[in-house]
Amino acid sequence: MERTGLLTAVPFPSFVPVVQWSYAVEKTNTLSIFHLAWSADGTQLAGACSNGHVIFAHVVDQHWQWKNFEITLTKRRSMQVQNVMNDAVDVLEFRDRVIKASFAHGHLVVATSLQCYVYKSNNWNTPLIFDLKEGPVSLILQAQKHFLLVDGAGLYVFSYEGQLISAPKFLGLRVDIINAQGVSLSNDTVAIRDKSDEKVILLFDALTGKPLGDGKPLTHKLEMLEIALDQCGPSAERKIAFIDKNRDLHLAFVRHLSQEPKICKIGSMVHSIAWNDGANILCGIQDSQLTVWYYPSIVFTDKDLIPKTLHLKDGGEFGRTPQILSFVGTTVTLRQWDGSLVPSSVPHYPAMLHEYGASARWEDAVQLCRFANSPSLWACLAGMAMANRELNTAEIAYAAIGELPKVQNIKFIKEQPSKESHLARLLLFSGQIQEAEAVLLQAGLIYQAIQVNIDLFNWDRALELAVKHKTHVDTVLAYREKFLQKFGRKENNKRFMHYAEGVEVDWDKIQAKIEVELSKERERDANAKSSSALWR
Repeated sequence: MERTGLLTAVPFPSFVPVVQWSYAVEKTNTLSIFHLAWSADGTQLAGACSNGHVIFAHVVDQHWQWKNFEITLTKRRSMQVQNVMNDAVDVLEFRDRVIKASFAHGHLVVATSLQCYVYKSNNWNTPLIFDLKEGPVSLILQAQKHFLLVDGAGLYVFSYEGQLISAPKFLGLRVDIINAQGVSLSNDTVAIRDKSDEKVILLFDALTGKPLGDGKPLTHKLEMLEIALDQCGPSAERKIAFIDKNRDLHLAFVRHLSQEPKICKIGSMVHSIAWNDGANILCGIQDSQLTVWYYPSIVFTDKDLIPKTLHLKDGGEFGRTPQILSFVGTTVTLRQWDGSLVPSSVPHYPAMLHEYGASARWEDAVQLCRFANSPSLWACLAGMAMANRELNTAEIAYAAIGELPKVQNIKFIKEQPSKESHLARLLLFSGQIQEAEAVLLQAGLIYQAIQVNIDLFNWDRALELAVKHKTHVDTVLAYREKFLQKFGRKENNKRFMHYAEGVEVDWDKIQAKIEVELSKERERDANAKSSSALWR
């Protein structure tokens, strides 16, 4: 017998703690029910009754939404598709009972007990069908170009044409405990939280199934509770967001793991996250409010601007402990503690700004920010322009939000005598001090490397470089003396005291020597550009 939603508040066997609610009540004439048991796929329920009968129930009335479509599981083997724009209704029939389904990126993926159906949102009549071989499907994840199935044997990435693309494997794989919070999919990457060590995220190439780079995973100092890959942009800039045990939200690149990965914190007290399907905008439930990070990647270029790129919405209307289900277009869909779904809209200008930035339409981006007149948009544009080294646009954006010291810094970067100095100062702007120094030393610009450390008041390192390369020791001592005089202090560093005894500080000679260094740098850069032009 088929029952509608009998005790559907009982969690399915996925080992994920969920908020339980009373979804429906079904009164039977079988007297007391002594024992209940779910089927392995979580779609059927059996109950032993006091009168000797056994009752069976099936989960129906599930809903999936995407843009202007709403799909309802009306029966075990039947779905109804409704287009709310024109009230058109289609009915989808299946040979076997529906176990799992997912609807995103214009495709509906339905897994029955024996087959997988793939529908396009513009054609509900002719699905692509292929057989499933290894037990019931426990999880479906979708990206724009392909989708991932988890069944009793492993993980499989399929194209929407039904072709098997890859099957990521690793030591200790247990598919029975993989859930949506522990695995994420993008067009080029599969990320899996390692259940044997939840401080580790395993990263695989979605097209080959092989570990990324040298196979080195992403490791954090604390256990991770939820992971999510962004969905847009080139693979070299793919990022992963994750929530750790302290409920802190972090962001990291997934394709830069040959070196020590840079993990940056962008939020705290975060309980649920989701990336937008059309732009790299992140939303999350943060301390009982809905927070939208318009441009999370700004943490890698100018983390001081993070508070200015946030959209905050009071979470009172969402109730206790809401969970984000999806972030499509400008709509965030949340599930409340009582099981009801609540949509919440966000402004559409940030998505347009991301589109302009991705296509290098900087003039259009500036016009959009002027039209919207939003400080958060200007802050996003400043971060995007700096990430793409578009300094003219960055200068306009920083000026619009009153960051005058950074405007002066950008002007200083534009005046650098060579492309190596230009790149180093850009890295320095983003807080990448060691990388900036390495660029200068590799290019043989010793004075510039020393000057960078002087500007940062890293006196010991500046003196170390000057002594090692036997140049500009007097420059370091002169700037150090000027610094101490400004604050009315005396020298107490033994190394500086030692070198000051045998080195004469003459500012005229120092300025002349610096000008010679800069002239040589300009001349070398000009010669390099001329040679490059001749080769072309």
